[in-house]
Amino acid sequence: MKHTKRIATAVALTASALLVSACSSGTTPDTTKSVADGKPIVKKENWPKKIPTSGLTKDLSLPLEAYMASYEDQVAVEQAANDLQQSCMKDYGIDLTLPRAGANPPPSDNDANIERRYGITDRAEAEKYGYELPPALQEHTKQSLRDLSGVEVEVLTGHTKPEPPKTPKDVKAGEPFVSPGQGTKPARAEYNGKTLKTGGCVGWSKDQLGVQEVDPIIVAQLAGDSLVQSMKDDKVIQAVTAWSSCMDGKGHAGLADPYKAMDQGVTNGGEPSQESIALAVDDIDCKEQTDLVKIWFGVESAIQDKQIADNKSQLTGIKEQHGKEVAAAREQMTASSQ
Repeated sequence: MKHTKRIATAVALTASALLVSACSSGTTPDTTKSVADGKPIVKKENWPKKIPTSGLTKDLSLPLEAYMASYEDQVAVEQAANDLQQSCMKDYGIDLTLPRAGANPPPSDNDANIERRYGITDRAEAEKYGYELPPALQEHTKQSLRDLSGVEVEVLTGHTKPEPPKTPKDVKAGEPFVSPGQGTKPARAEYNGKTLKTGGCVGWSKDQLGVQEVDPIIVAQLAGDSLVQSMKDDKVIQAVTAWSSCMDGKGHAGLADPYKAMDQGVTNGGEPSQESIALAVDDIDCKEQTDLVKIWFGVESAIQDKQIADNKSQLTGIKEQHGKEVAAAREQMTASSQ
């Protein structure tokens, strides 16, 4: 298990990245139809469950998950902010339709990524897809956003439109290379006779919802540390060894831990092979026979309980702030729907 630090960090932080990317192009809890083809932009049935309802992690929730923002809550805050920004832009005479939040859900509800934290755990899915995600989670709903003019960017963001990126061949001798997003300046003071808001409509929307840039990575980092620590525990080491021996007995030699099995079985979004499916099914069967998930979960839960006790004040503050933002978002969405 020499690669545990790398794997643990990836497992703990991948869900966070997925949540961010998914929320940036998602939708409201209500299903919205696409104007182009009439199909739902948001399919709430594809949203991850807050707590797994099947597989070896059924009904399992790690202690730190209580301090992680759920996907549903992140969508609510994102959509409420979008609604406010559109309303704000309209006040300046600008019609803007932003992408709906929630259209492209991640595979896990939060940063714990409990469904695959200890490797794959759902046998029914493994029989169909091997180590791949179900097709519904591999689809990507595209939502177009028209190119904004310079003044529209200023009203929306509070700064000028970023300069287009220069390629090395466009850079003259002695001239600094400008990467995408650089070269912005403060926005003009007013537009259409109205003073621009501090931070533009984006900044204003955050103020209305009381959004503070609380860093969610703090909780994800603790979760990454707990996973690394759990891997060094004797109970986990023994369970992983037993799992490896079980896999060897099924003809899968040289797999030191479940992450090695994932590395071997994943087909990078392609059609899973019969070999990959067989490996995945044996992987889960060996986890069940050795009680690996239950043992690992128990050890890590104890570690996280201590982490929570050691960081109680900071974690409580993060949880309270999340709660305030979500409550404000839901109030805003209710008001805008009336």
